[in-house]
Amino acid sequence: MQSVVLIDYGSGNLRSAEKALIAAAGDGARVVATDDPDTIRRADRVVLPGVGAFAACMAALAERPGVIEAMTEAVRGRGAPFLGICVGMQLLATRGLEFGEARGLDWIGGDVRALAPSEPRFKVPHMGWNALVDVAGHPLFAGLGDGAHMYFTHSFAMDVADPADVAARTDHGGVFTAAVAKNNIAGVQFHPEKSQGPGLRLLANFLEWRP
Repeated sequence: MQSVVLIDYGSGNLRSAEKALIAAAGDGARVVATDDPDTIRRADRVVLPGVGAFAACMAALAERPGVIEAMTEAVRGRGAPFLGICVGMQLLATRGLEFGEARGLDWIGGDVRALAPSEPRFKVPHMGWNALVDVAGHPLFAGLGDGAHMYFTHSFAMDVADPADVAARTDHGGVFTAAVAKNNIAGVQFHPEKSQGPGLRLLANFLEWRP
């Protein structure tokens, strides 16, 4: 049975993400929420949740001894599939520009910038259901595609340096990145754990993904 590690660094969506992953996995995987570097290092798959400000989340992750190093060894060293959720996706970027500048993991090049909708009727934070557009033919989106509705709650989004790393977009007074994917690393700006059927389908796809 494959092991799926959910990184525990105090993120607010940890338990809901854990429950959704367990539901999506069925009997096919063991889901563990932990900050133990040895467990992370050995994981078959790694999931990084995230809610809140970029700098605060990055600082909280860095404060857990050995966690970033273990994640790096598992994901970039061994090639374990990785999924970042919401701020967990944003932390993949080179830097975040929220309340100043903060360095990210720099696993996918780009900056995290404030949403700037073209019209006042598009509110920030962007909260609620929105349809995916420009969905790439990535295994993460098998059975979903353009028009799949996912649940978003955020004020910042990732401005990706290489367009080839964008796996899906959405539109909220302007098109922005909804998902990224590069090699064995993927991230989604929305919350699959709050997105009902489509979200569970995406998590199930992640658990079956063989990059």
